[in-house]
Amino acid sequence: MTQTRVSAVFMRGGSSKGVFFHARDLPKDRMEWDRIFLGAIGSPDPYGRQLNGMGGGVSSLSKAVVIGPASRADADLDYTFAQVAVREELVDYSSNCGNLSSAVGPFAIDTCLIKADETSKVILIHNTNSEKIIRATIPIRDGFAQVNGDFEIPGVSGTGAQIRLDFLEPGGTKTGSLLPTGNPTDTVSIKDAGDFEVSLIDSSVPCAFVAAERFGLTGAETVEELERNSDLMGLVELIRLEAGVKMGLAKSVTEVPPTAPKLGIVSRSSAYKTLAGETINPSSADITARIWSMGQVHRVLPLTGAMCLAVACRIPGTICNGIMSNEEGDVRISNPSGILPLDAKVEIRNTTPFALQVTAYRTARTLMEGNVLIPEASDYSK
Repeated sequence: MTQTRVSAVFMRGGSSKGVFFHARDLPKDRMEWDRIFLGAIGSPDPYGRQLNGMGGGVSSLSKAVVIGPASRADADLDYTFAQVAVREELVDYSSNCGNLSSAVGPFAIDTCLIKADETSKVILIHNTNSEKIIRATIPIRDGFAQVNGDFEIPGVSGTGAQIRLDFLEPGGTKTGSLLPTGNPTDTVSIKDAGDFEVSLIDSSVPCAFVAAERFGLTGAETVEELERNSDLMGLVELIRLEAGVKMGLAKSVTEVPPTAPKLGIVSRSSAYKTLAGETINPSSADITARIWSMGQVHRVLPLTGAMCLAVACRIPGTICNGIMSNEEGDVRISNPSGILPLDAKVEIRNTTPFALQVTAYRTARTLMEGNVLIPEASDYSK
């Protein structure tokens, strides 16, 4: 089997992992990128495990990132995210990954794209998927991104150095509007299932939010309980596709991208046990959410989807806003792995909501440096 070596770094960012590449090490023809990413991650895999690559069989572990020089004057570098499907021969570039955004700055600093002599470094990141700017504040030690620290995030074992991410003016990433339909709440009709009230929001990533009780759920169900309910999984996808058309992301359900919109079910906070076995007190959260990503229930929350939810919680008239238990401070979202606090700033301009920014805190770590070996197309596609 013939393989090609490509320089790469394997990194964790937040509750996701991915293979990071310098743009200079990839072909100039972007049409060739998919083959490299599929081969590195190990897709398509009909077994859903990605044993023949660096992926982990779930969407949060099946990702690639490309970092290069800034193409905009208001940024320090460009960051392109690629979501690699697990079972399909598909690479999607339609949305950003909020979690891996936290590893972009450390990658740039540690690979000498950006010099850092101070105790912290602010980097303006241009995400090419969303055409938005992310302001990352990275703690520095001895000229490199600091790894050790006492900050803990849901879904990740251990602690690390705290990285601050400010997603600036995140509204309208794909539709051009925070409220693509102009309404905080709409109705989606599904044949043989009836009407579903949904809040369609485009902030960081387009999302559709539905009250969990509409499905006969509490919202605190485990990932396994949700995913083994095949009728629910099918219905969720039908609603997601119809929501995508209603938001203007596609003209028909067959053209809706797999990564957007994401669909989340929301409910009032209630007691439940996390994936780690910790009991969550209802008073420690403002809203409960389960969000689907690439056909799977996310084990934590996709950060972009969580940030969209936090913004939705601050928009009067949305389903999420009606559930919220506080009007100020962080939006504390309970999820399968714990509590995720996010600071969403939304103001009303001439009766129209405008998302100023969303702030999240993450940790990141380089796991491996060197080369990733890419098999010939005929080898990995069999």
